[in-house]
Amino acid sequence: RGPLAGVVVAGAVIIPEYFSELDEINDSKKLTEKKREKLFEIIMEKCVVGIGISDEKEIDEINILNATFSAMRKAISQVSGKAKFDVVLVDGNHKIKEYSGKQEEVIKGDAKSLSIAAASIVAKVTRDRMMLEVDKEFPEYGFAKHKGYGTQEHIDAIRKYGVCPIHRKSFEPIRSILNNM
Repeated sequence: RGPLAGVVVAGAVIIPEYFSELDEINDSKKLTEKKREKLFEIIMEKCVVGIGISDEKEIDEINILNATFSAMRKAISQVSGKAKFDVVLVDGNHKIKEYSGKQEEVIKGDAKSLSIAAASIVAKVTRDRMMLEVDKEFPEYGFAKHKGYGTQEHIDAIRKYGVCPIHRKSFEPIRSILNNM
């Protein structure tokens, strides 16, 4: 949820049966980009997957947490049409607002649940690929490198070039930069 630019992506994954690559699945942040990409393809092929996206306009309008809930609901709605499930496991300590199905929060869920870990891989790879595409349109910001996170390089680019359409204008330091222009 922390980047200064781009969408928020949520994944929902149902693993219908065991496959050997499940043993390689881990918290997406602990995997190399190459490993995430490989596992993403396998998860997409062998699992029931939903991907929900909330754009930067929605993030700025309803805040990042509510936009994340919206992305989660979108992802769940995609899998609910394809497979049955009893409970939604939610990574973190918040239940999904405005979701009426049964749900359980799982703190550090990507270390405790294969479905959550797989969903985090799906979400991260999806978002990273989107940021690579955005980098082609706005190469001066370096999105391919930092994926929209608030690195010094990114903040310096914002100060030099201003904000672009995918920047989250409600986030600091963007809000302050805009107020001082």
